[in-house]
Amino acid sequence: MGKILLLNGPNLNRLGKREPDIYGKETLDDVERDVRKVLQRYSHELDAKQSNHEGELIDWLHDANDHYIGVIFNPGAYTHTSIALRDAIQSINVPVIEVHISNVHSRESFRHTSLLAPVCQGQIVGLGTKGYQMAAIFLGERNGEEKNE
Repeated sequence: MGKILLLNGPNLNRLGKREPDIYGKETLDDVERDVRKVLQRYSHELDAKQSNHEGELIDWLHDANDHYIGVIFNPGAYTHTSIALRDAIQSINVPVIEVHISNVHSRESFRHTSLLAPVCQGQIVGLGTKGYQMAAIFLGERNGEEKNE
C-alpha cells in the first residue's frame, strides 16, 4: 500500500551495546524486524536508515516528502540541538513521529527539551523499543486497513 521510513540518528547503531541499562539489549536490526512485522499487517513496506551525520538525516527527510507516507524518527541527541532537523521536518508534508527509547524527561535536564516535537505529528518516549512499534501502528492505521488473516 505505502512505504514508511524509519530513521535513526547518532549512536543508535550501537543499540544493544551502548548503555543497555538505559536502552535495552535489542539491536537496531531487532527494532527494524519488529517494525516490519507491524507494518505487514497494513500492507506497508519499511525502509530503514541510520546515520551519525545530521546532513544525511536532513537529505533523507527531504526525500521522504516524495516517497513515503510517514516517518518514524529517533533523532538521538540531535533532538535537543538541531534547528536544521526541525526545519527539515517542518518543510515536508508527511507525518513524522518522534520516538525515544528512554524517558528523556526523567533524565538529565538538557534532554528535557525537544526542538523537533513541535513540528512532529507526535512523540513517543520512555516505552523502550516498543515505542517504534506504536509509531508504526499509528502510521499503519492512519494510512490503511489492517489485514485480516
